[in-house]
Amino acid sequence: MKKVLLVFGTRPEAIKMAPLVKELQRHPDLFQTLVCVTGQHREMLDQVLKIFSLAPDYDLNIMKQGQDLYDITSKVLLGMRDVLQQVRPDVVLVHGDTTTSTAAALAAFYQQIPVGHVEAGLRTNDIYSPWPEEMNRQLTSRIATYDFAPTPLSRENLLKEHVDERKITVTGNTVIDALYWVVDRIKTTPELNDSLIETLQNSGYDTLRLKNGRRLVLITGHRRENFGEGFISICKAIKALSEQYPDVDFVYPMHLNPNVRRPIHEVFGNDLSHLHNMFFIEPLEYLSFVFLMEKSTLVLTDSGGIQEEAPGLGKPVLVMRNTTERPEALDAGTVKLVGTDYDAIVGSVSILLDNPEVYQQMSKAVNPYGDGQACRRIVQALK
Repeated sequence: MKKVLLVFGTRPEAIKMAPLVKELQRHPDLFQTLVCVTGQHREMLDQVLKIFSLAPDYDLNIMKQGQDLYDITSKVLLGMRDVLQQVRPDVVLVHGDTTTSTAAALAAFYQQIPVGHVEAGLRTNDIYSPWPEEMNRQLTSRIATYDFAPTPLSRENLLKEHVDERKITVTGNTVIDALYWVVDRIKTTPELNDSLIETLQNSGYDTLRLKNGRRLVLITGHRRENFGEGFISICKAIKALSEQYPDVDFVYPMHLNPNVRRPIHEVFGNDLSHLHNMFFIEPLEYLSFVFLMEKSTLVLTDSGGIQEEAPGLGKPVLVMRNTTERPEALDAGTVKLVGTDYDAIVGSVSILLDNPEVYQQMSKAVNPYGDGQACRRIVQALK
């Protein structure tokens, strides 16, 4: 029996690693599956753990108000030293491009424990965009013994960096596994559907407004590189769109970071309750967010994961970044880069709302990120 330790610390990581934990647990004769969370995110991480009924074996609980990258890196590195010495796993699995992933991989390397990198090979090749994620993922790939690439292009990126092809397995992305699991659960559980409607109402948005064909634009934003003028421009564009399209709802679950919330209040004022069709609500746990995304017309975001998730539900995605490590989505036509430019955001959203032909073209494009079987392929490779 092999001892596998999965390490994650943020909400996106938890969403993408939870189905892999579940798949590994289906093989207790082959794997002893252990979970360590760092708590890089706290409340949002705990929400995901609850949804997937996961109880961590270890919790570093590093989250502190105002922590920066130095704090996160050093706390994870030191915390993982003790966990790894106690567990002595055969392999450590980390995900993607967070500071948790890179620091945990480095901690495993210091103890000469093999690392498996889930969602390996994404690249923009600009170390400052996205920052610090691009450098995180490059560093983690250099450390990893096993690279689980979501797409053939990710595999090619790794090969260009002289990663041994025998170490690479193309799997699809585990986020699609998680997405399909959640959507199926919502659709087959009427009481859960009703509960999510109530949860959103309490959060500040009533999805029953959409009953008569009213459309919804779902918005998220949190990237560090957009702090400051970038978010000011985003908020001005959203305000203009909400005034231009009074028959469309714009819903923005606000990230907790004050660098995200401050520009919202600068542009919209301190009282957000008087807005007619612009809804600023508190962050949503994963089930509620998927529920709202499934009901949306399109998604405006600077998130990486949503570029993979939303097309799985047939939702066009406009990405408020200047680069993306997911060019497969650009090539497939499921996403479009608009950056933080006011005119690009307003113009691109307007086209999708006004032109059914363009909308259908993006909506019906095939999602390049998988079929919901990524976790099965990773476990098969680990076997």
